[in-house]
Amino acid sequence: MNAYDDVVAQWPVEVETLDLESRFGTTRVLAAGPAVGDPLILIHGGGATSAVWFADVESLARERRVYAVDLICDRGRSRPRPGAVRTRSDVAAWFATVLDALGVERADVAAHSYGAWVALVSALETRRVRRLALLDPTTCFGPMARGYVLRSLPAVVLGGEKRWRRFFEWETGGRRLDPAWLQLVASGAQGRNGAKVVLPKRPSDEALRGLEAPVLLVLGGQSRVHDVTAVREHAERLLREVSVLMLPDATHHTLPQQHAIELDPFLLDFFAKQDAVGVS
Repeated sequence: MNAYDDVVAQWPVEVETLDLESRFGTTRVLAAGPAVGDPLILIHGGGATSAVWFADVESLARERRVYAVDLICDRGRSRPRPGAVRTRSDVAAWFATVLDALGVERADVAAHSYGAWVALVSALETRRVRRLALLDPTTCFGPMARGYVLRSLPAVVLGGEKRWRRFFEWETGGRRLDPAWLQLVASGAQGRNGAKVVLPKRPSDEALRGLEAPVLLVLGGQSRVHDVTAVREHAERLLREVSVLMLPDATHHTLPQQHAIELDPFLLDFFAKQDAVGVS
């Protein structure tokens, strides 16, 4: 898994590697920033690994204690126990064990794509998320586009570096992705760790109406994974408190790495806000 290390080596800050044990297995976490800083959890998209935050971590970790987590239900350096993570409730319970192991009662969370679904269901079920930034979230407020799913199937089912590279080139419109990260993901070099992806299912409207955490919804204007207008409208109709940031030139897979300069100031401002009086 040298490709993983090659991407982590690009992090412009000192990185501490943590392996957190729980009944679900071992969760790999990359930690950075001042030990006394308020915790900020970062959750990557499917297959991207925690290493993907290399472009964002310098600004995010100046004052925050950043914990970039390898999903227990995805490839990476987390090592799940066989059969331990099968359902949405398992995923949320796993998230709670991560916070427990870090000594964090409630945390701000920024998450991308499939990781945004993990973060959303964890916020709904654990009530341990203070503020939630969802970066082009999939299966949270609307379905994935049929064209995106069909385009991804050859790479998902058959694998292969060439198939993954062609798929990313299609979705990004040929935009440049970091070569080391692209090699990591396209080649499958993040390794097979026995993880089983928990298939996402969109939360019910009733559940979304009950979400207590304020949400920053970040959408890629060029994203091909879903209808961004429909996603925005659905989120604004259901959520108690939501702000929307549209990045006109972003695609689903150029987030978060290619948009740190645009994105990070909004994240920091959003997470710096205090809860309203009387809100737990």
